[in-house]
Amino acid sequence: MFKCKTVWNKLAPLARASSMLCLQNARKSALRHGRRLEMVQKAQMSSGPAGGGGENTLYYVLIGATCLGAGVYAYRTVSGDKERYNERMIEIASRPKQEPQAAEAVAEVGAESKEDAAPLESIPEPSLEPVKSEPVAEEPTLTEPPAEELLVTEAVVESTETEPVAEAPVTEPIVEASIPEPTVESPIREPVVEASVTEPVAEAPAVAQSEEPLAPVVESETEPTPVIIAEHVPEASSVSESAADSKAAPAAEPVEPTAAPSDVPEHAPYLLIGGGTASFAAARSIRARDPGARVLIVTEESDLPYMRPPLSKELWFSDDPKAIETLRFKQWNGKERSIYFQPPSFYVSPTDLDKVENGGVAVLTGRKVVHMDVRGNKVKLSDGAEISYEKCLIATGGVPRNLQVIDRAGEEVMKRTTLFRKIEDFRSLEKMSREVKSITIIGGGFLGSELACALGRRSTDVGLEVIQMFPEKGNMGKVLPEYLSNWTTEKVRKEGVSVITDAVVKNVTYKNDKLEIKLKDGRLFKTDHIVAAVGLEPSMELAKSAGLEVDSDFGGYRVNAELQARSNIWVAGDAACFYDINLGRRRVEHHDHAVVSGRLAGENMTGASKPYWHQSMFWSDLGPDVGYEAIGIVDSSLPTVGVFAKATAKDTPKAATEQSGTGIRSESETEAVAGALKAETTATPPPIQQEEDYGKGVIFYLRDQVVVGIVLWNVFNRMPIARKIIKDGEQHADLNEVAKLFNIHED
Repeated sequence: MFKCKTVWNKLAPLARASSMLCLQNARKSALRHGRRLEMVQKAQMSSGPAGGGGENTLYYVLIGATCLGAGVYAYRTVSGDKERYNERMIEIASRPKQEPQAAEAVAEVGAESKEDAAPLESIPEPSLEPVKSEPVAEEPTLTEPPAEELLVTEAVVESTETEPVAEAPVTEPIVEASIPEPTVESPIREPVVEASVTEPVAEAPAVAQSEEPLAPVVESETEPTPVIIAEHVPEASSVSESAADSKAAPAAEPVEPTAAPSDVPEHAPYLLIGGGTASFAAARSIRARDPGARVLIVTEESDLPYMRPPLSKELWFSDDPKAIETLRFKQWNGKERSIYFQPPSFYVSPTDLDKVENGGVAVLTGRKVVHMDVRGNKVKLSDGAEISYEKCLIATGGVPRNLQVIDRAGEEVMKRTTLFRKIEDFRSLEKMSREVKSITIIGGGFLGSELACALGRRSTDVGLEVIQMFPEKGNMGKVLPEYLSNWTTEKVRKEGVSVITDAVVKNVTYKNDKLEIKLKDGRLFKTDHIVAAVGLEPSMELAKSAGLEVDSDFGGYRVNAELQARSNIWVAGDAACFYDINLGRRRVEHHDHAVVSGRLAGENMTGASKPYWHQSMFWSDLGPDVGYEAIGIVDSSLPTVGVFAKATAKDTPKAATEQSGTGIRSESETEAVAGALKAETTATPPPIQQEEDYGKGVIFYLRDQVVVGIVLWNVFNRMPIARKIIKDGEQHADLNEVAKLFNIHED
């Protein structure tokens, strides 16, 4: 009604002005010509044909349409108000009659004591939907406006109620928003929902902290339709014993958890993502420089940090049948050690990380970081928990690559394929080697050759056929020069392995309980199980959310000389693509690089600001008798110069570990600086001396007549000398003289 009046007040002056203008023009014309004219002069007011009066008609039409529209709007508004009034009266009539003093008690609820507060069921609902109900004999006594009712409702929710909700003869259940469904049968077709109540059930404990918690509203034996107030339904633990046999109203569950799991700390000053060698090396480095540091390692694996090299080396040669479970093995020198870097007692519990007096290292296993908020300095885990940090290290390593033909081969082929990387992969393959008759290893690199030799050693004992196939002409053909690669292939064959060279897999199928591997040249091989050892793909899943740069050539996160990706984020291990001042940008996937880069990243996280200058090394053992160590760029496509000598009994990996005391040779390295090498004039390297037996020797890899890589073949504990040669970056006329620095001619 008020809206109609407002519209009319706006339109009426316009209508009057138009009418008065026409009337005045007519009067002036009559006075001027002495006779009464028509209302509007035809020559001035009409643009149509003579005598038409079109302009005057237009005014009448506009005024009439306005009045008609206003009338229709007024009628609809009045009808709607009447319907809403009737619905409101019906709704109020469906409620129990209030006491005369209820209005005053509700209005003064904020100032009066808890005993004077009105019962919750007597408070009117201001924004309820219309409800069809049976007529009630008595008229309601409520007269408060909706705004005041809303204010009173909020005040009662915030108060601390001490009296239990009284049971009243109610004909209809009233259910608020936090109750998804009514718990009792009701004549109401749909629950009455109060839109203004939005408090989650998580705030219920705040009500329970009062002197006397609210008693739950339960179903009465004589009243089938109780009043259910969702905000005041307590937790299960607060239900009184007297109501134990009754059905309590269910509490609504929150949409999203607001609290992190109890075993996940909310904050970690030093957060290390990944549980491999690089993370553990960084943790030890941080603690060495900051003894009170609190370090949290988050790893997707279920194991504590461990070393990966023994998974493809020493563990396969252990005589202890329990080594598969204990993961303790004997090194080539006979000494026993565990695959884990430290026992569980070394670490603190993640829940106690912020409580221990002198800090410590905690490991959160079985969790994966799925998102990084670099601006907010926090990460999100796979279970939804969030951890804030001050400094973060990304050492996520990588995931094994697979052949596309195997990925597309189907589920049956994938079930019979192992991508070797973790402890469970070792245990699964070891068990498989005792159950099947044939295993085929695809790949001729470090991992493939090591596993081939390990499985070949036990092939005779368990009756296992071991096949190794790769596209190169020999084992480790991408690393070793051709003559040495061929010699290595013969060595692997002597271990009981059927080596298939120049083998490019075309497709893999599963037929008659066998895997059929078809090569591009038409050769066909049948096997029971496949091990794909074709390289590693750096794990860069956090690059997008963290906004970190990824190297398009080598893969991995691009970092500066201090292994820093951002102001408070560092990257180490297989996932780091760093710039080598001597060899250019590189990415290395070896144990020693993980140790060195993790150690340096940990130092820089504590403020060291050291550049990465260390040339990391790597090694591979083809059993206890043949092994090599390498440093720098070792690529068979580069020119090489090899200097060899006759091997002795001490020139084996087994003898090397007996001398150093450890099978992880990077841990026994010293930083002793080799003597200064005398620079010689450039000359053509001597021709390679071909021998049938390469007992021990040094292979130099050249680029522009400069040594950029060195392989020490059965020569151990001489890596500082090789590192010094590469660091100097000088040209040498006679590499035979340089090889003498490694004492390869000593008996």
